[in-house]
Amino acid sequence: MGQQDFENIPYMLYADRKGRIYEHPYFRMAGFSGLQPMSLKEEDLIPMPQFSKLFFIPDCPPIGLDPSTGDYKVVPEVRVNGSRTKCSAVATFLEPGLVRGLLPAVDYSTKSYALPTWAYTAVGFKDDKYWAAGFRIEYNHRWDPRYYDDRELVTAIEAYQENHSGGALVEHLIQCATQNHCFAAKNLFLKRWEAPLPVSRGCNAGCLGCLSLQADPSCESSHQRITFTPTKEEIVSLAVRHLEQAPEAIMSFGQGCEGEPLTEYKRIAESIKEIRKKTNKGTLNLNTNGSWPERIREVARSGLDSIRISLNSARPEFYRAYCCPKDYDFEDVVSSISLSRDLELYTMINYLVFPGITDQEEEIAALSKLVRRTGVNFIHLKNLNIDPQLYMDRMPNTTSEAVGMKKMVRMLKKEFPDLELGYFNQAVR
Repeated sequence: MGQQDFENIPYMLYADRKGRIYEHPYFRMAGFSGLQPMSLKEEDLIPMPQFSKLFFIPDCPPIGLDPSTGDYKVVPEVRVNGSRTKCSAVATFLEPGLVRGLLPAVDYSTKSYALPTWAYTAVGFKDDKYWAAGFRIEYNHRWDPRYYDDRELVTAIEAYQENHSGGALVEHLIQCATQNHCFAAKNLFLKRWEAPLPVSRGCNAGCLGCLSLQADPSCESSHQRITFTPTKEEIVSLAVRHLEQAPEAIMSFGQGCEGEPLTEYKRIAESIKEIRKKTNKGTLNLNTNGSWPERIREVARSGLDSIRISLNSARPEFYRAYCCPKDYDFEDVVSSISLSRDLELYTMINYLVFPGITDQEEEIAALSKLVRRTGVNFIHLKNLNIDPQLYMDRMPNTTSEAVGMKKMVRMLKKEFPDLELGYFNQAVR
């Protein structure tokens, strides 16, 4: 890439000690694939969508591109009006439906904490716009942030409480909607689309990026895990009401505010049977780690419509390093995907993607093998929410080349033209 090409790359962003964000007057934006700098092209960038977020990474200087040499350099400070200002790196979190292409370029050598669980993405500034390294994989009106106005939510919650009996489950979901800003929980009170049915306090995995349980006190959980087990009556009443009245209705077991729903498989199966006695409307979905195939069989036979099974990798050693399974292994998960298709469930993989790992040639080959073996219907390309340094430190060493996230998607579409790629759960009824 010549110097003229560098001129088209946005400027590097940095934050001062108070978290105020500026563009650098000289250095250009860089991005990481894993923990290695990756050259940027204009086609790798999109204007940062309106409802994305900006973060700074304290005490970690940014790495920028010197346009005169093409070298990547750590930028610990910047001189402004004759005085020196310490720099911290800046990242963005993209709104739903977008896949990040590169991680922020950061010098983590002085970091002594774990970053909160967000999907940190490379970002720069040019022509009065923020530019992010990413691309849209799906637009779905049901998850457009523009349709989640909390001024409407407060009124909707008040109306819900006036018209329906409460209970611990409803109170928990009010907290999810108002404090955790869970879109699914908001949908319950707005009487539309996909809503949640959390049931499980326990889990049989120790995922590094768990949203509801973090052992490291420097990294708080982004959701509060449910502290009780809802009754079958609570589950059925809430679900039937939503399925009967909501357009494009989905009720999903397995949420960010709970553990693994298969630990409560009997309660789920019994609830689904009762729900289906009362209504045939809407989609009943299960989000799960897929650890117990036979438990999935029982839940499926009760009247389940769809299932979404989470993976960070199609390679067993990478899966184990992230998910830390306690009483199951990767092969059980693959068996669950295959079984779900055999049981005629609409079967999805919640694929937790990470630039520099997901787009490695070995990973693409392993994922292709998994798709051929299982016949999965749909793959969600979900940005993995985790501290990038933490994730890379835990991943196995490999020399496999990363080809880029956009190229990975093109390769999958070419090899599997009938495989759906997207970001959101699908209504199948």
